[in-house]
Amino acid sequence: MTFLLLVPLALPFLVGPLARRALERLAPATALWMVTGSTVVLVCCSLTALGAFVLTGLLQLPLFAAFGELVRPLRAGSYMFVVPAAAFSVGALAVCLWTVVRTVLRQARAFRAATSDADLRSTAGDLCVIDSPHPDAYALPGRPHRIVVTTGMLRSLSPQEREALFAHERAHNAGGHHYFLAVTELAALCHPGLRPVAGVIRLAVERVADEAAAAVVGDRRLTARAIGRAALAARAADEQRPAFAPAATSG
Repeated sequence: MTFLLLVPLALPFLVGPLARRALERLAPATALWMVTGSTVVLVCCSLTALGAFVLTGLLQLPLFAAFGELVRPLRAGSYMFVVPAAAFSVGALAVCLWTVVRTVLRQARAFRAATSDADLRSTAGDLCVIDSPHPDAYALPGRPHRIVVTTGMLRSLSPQEREALFAHERAHNAGGHHYFLAVTELAALCHPGLRPVAGVIRLAVERVADEAAAAVVGDRRLTARAIGRAALAARAADEQRPAFAPAATSG
């Protein structure tokens, strides 16, 4: 029975190609929700399987052997397999916990720094302009939501393209896309097979925002040109924003 626990550990390696296919075949918003939901389910199943391996290993110890009568299915398996699997699972869970905690703390510091920097700038509604020669623009979540854009980015776009870019970033905040990015980033830290999915999710949220911006400005060609020029202009920029802050420049 313990060999069945390998299934949820192997399945995430198949999600990357399927996620890309879903993004190609489905509407961006549908693909975003479907791929993100599948990612959450798979990472939870993988962590549960690792925990079950640890439990089966503990049941091999005399101190815990008596509890094996309560969970007979978990006792199945050779000692030569169960013990190494349990040791590996303990190490994997420890590494997962360490990387997740370290990443959360690092991103929290980046978010506080970005929020503090935005608080010092003058704003016009939800728009915050930073005086910097490096072109960049991103949606900064929080209360209130803000659109952060540098003067370098503003100089790179025409007035009409700026409106398309602002509509794109507002769509990120309105759709709560930072939650999708944060969840998939943490899931990728817990299972290497889910790392390709993080890139698919980032592309999906950009496509959703593209569609929303095109609907707002009423011109798909203008939106595509604005997003493309913003991404090209920001390629050499020194990004200081949190990784979960969605941005047209990363699309």
